[in-house]
Amino acid sequence: MTWVLLALAIASEVTATLSLRASEGLRRRRWIPVIVIGYLAAFTLLGTILALGMPVGVAYGVWAAAGVAITAVLGRVIFKDHFSVLMAIGVALIALGVALIEFGGAH
Repeated sequence: MTWVLLALAIASEVTATLSLRASEGLRRRRWIPVIVIGYLAAFTLLGTILALGMPVGVAYGVWAAAGVAITAVLGRVIFKDHFSVLMAIGVALIALGVALIEFGGAH
């Protein structure tokens, strides 16, 4: 169950961050509720995951790394943001880092 909640926390954070980009510096006010709800949901879910006993290093590591990687890829797809080969290598290294954190946290 904690992994499902973590996936929802990541999705909420990515949605809020992409909405922040879509709001053009909060000038497009219709995005503000999505931003606030998204970040509130992300942190609430992260707190719940930690309360359920997932180690903070694993929970936060996966949440932050997956959020960065997914946001970078979706930023390219949705907003045509720059995404270089070096950035793609960075995303791959993030994925590797998340895997190492998960395997290192296993008992």
